[in-house]
Amino acid sequence: MTILIIVLSGIIGLAIGVAGMTMYTKAGLNKDQQKAEQILAKAQSDAEAKVKQAVLDGKTQVHEMKVEAEKEIKERKAEATELETKLLRREDSLNFRDEALNQKEKDLSEQQRKVKDRLAALEGKEKQLQQEIDRQIEVLEGVARMTSQEAKEELFALVEKQIEHETLAFIKEKEDEARSQANVKAQEIIAMSIERMAQQETTDRTVSVVAIPGEEMKGRIIGREGRNIRAFEQATGVELNIDDTPDLITITCFNPIRREVARLALEFLIKDGRIQPGRIEEVVKKFQQEVDQEIQKAGEEAVFKLGIGKIDREIVKLIGTLKYRFSYGQNALQHSIEVALIAGAMAVELGLNQHMAKRAGLLHDIGKALNIDQQEGSHVELGYKFCKKHGEKEIVLNAIQSHHGDVEPKFLTSHLVIAADTISAARPGARKESAQAYINRLENLEKIANGFEGVTHAFAIQAGREIRIMVQPEQVDDLKCLQLARQIREKIESELTYPGQIKVNVIREVRAQEIAK
Repeated sequence: MTILIIVLSGIIGLAIGVAGMTMYTKAGLNKDQQKAEQILAKAQSDAEAKVKQAVLDGKTQVHEMKVEAEKEIKERKAEATELETKLLRREDSLNFRDEALNQKEKDLSEQQRKVKDRLAALEGKEKQLQQEIDRQIEVLEGVARMTSQEAKEELFALVEKQIEHETLAFIKEKEDEARSQANVKAQEIIAMSIERMAQQETTDRTVSVVAIPGEEMKGRIIGREGRNIRAFEQATGVELNIDDTPDLITITCFNPIRREVARLALEFLIKDGRIQPGRIEEVVKKFQQEVDQEIQKAGEEAVFKLGIGKIDREIVKLIGTLKYRFSYGQNALQHSIEVALIAGAMAVELGLNQHMAKRAGLLHDIGKALNIDQQEGSHVELGYKFCKKHGEKEIVLNAIQSHHGDVEPKFLTSHLVIAADTISAARPGARKESAQAYINRLENLEKIANGFEGVTHAFAIQAGREIRIMVQPEQVDDLKCLQLARQIREKIESELTYPGQIKVNVIREVRAQEIAK
């Protein structure tokens, strides 16, 4: 029974809950429906207001656009009116120009007609003048007994001679002007360069002489059956002359380095007294090393003295070798240092690279050190190849090649080296030459000068550094003297080899003589 009551109570509670939920749901739906109706009403009211506002705004914009369009139409009409006015004015101007051009064309046609008439008249007069000229030429040919071609040739000859004289006079004037401007400056530069050099006199050494204390020492040097002297000559590569002069031994050899090694070794052996083949070889080897060290030291001192910077070690050794090389009695190393210093001094005055000028001056005769070993080729060619192989610059290579005129100088430094080489070689006491070479040079100088037309006498004076040439005044005038001097100078430069410079003086003298009785 209790269970039944509980079940019935649950059923009744459930029914009551369902009925309550249904009533609550209906009440909520009615409320939402009312809200939706309010929202719809408000949205419709807003939409109507926006439509009214949009219509009002559209009408306003249409009015503004209409006003603006009317304004733009007025402006366009004004512009069109103004443009039309301009076109009308331009048309009037073109019409005026057209009329002016037509008038000018008529005037030009009239002037052209007049010019044609005048040309026709001139052609007629030209024909008459040509006929008159031909007639006059025939008259002149008859009077002068010359054809017109002959007259032209004679006239051309006279003009050519006159031009030649004027050319020579112009050349002389320009040369004098250049000399007046350049001589003073050049003399200052060269004089300043030379005064920095100490002038040393050297003598050519082709032999070396060693004094011996007596005949007993001479015999010890010769040795039993000549074994000592043979061993000495074989070890040094020189030749000993013992019997030519008393108390002296003469060492002869084309290689100055071998000769120096032999001189030092022989002097040491004479002082030491122990002279035998084994001892000779030992002493010669010792002094060979000392001379090699002296060569390297001399090269390094020369480079350091000039301050030319880093230089290849093989080149430095060759520079030191020049200490034992002589040319016309002048020491090759001293000469190279002189050339370097003079070229460097001139380079400073001219605003050029002083170090490069010194380097080129020092190396210009480097090939003479290679000549000692009897290599084939001139010292210019050997020096150029050696320095090029060891990386010297083009300016130095050109100075080596051009300092004797083998090639054309490409750089101003090359010209400085040529000038410095001439100065160092030509200064008093620097060089000497054999008597026969001196005589031959003088004879060749006079022979070259006498080979020119108009020369009566030629005299080589001042030890061959000047040649005076006497000419016939009837054949050679004053201007011709200038041309003759230049031609002789060019021939001397091309055919002769000589130290220093040679001055060419051409003298023209007129003498008038009468005898009063």
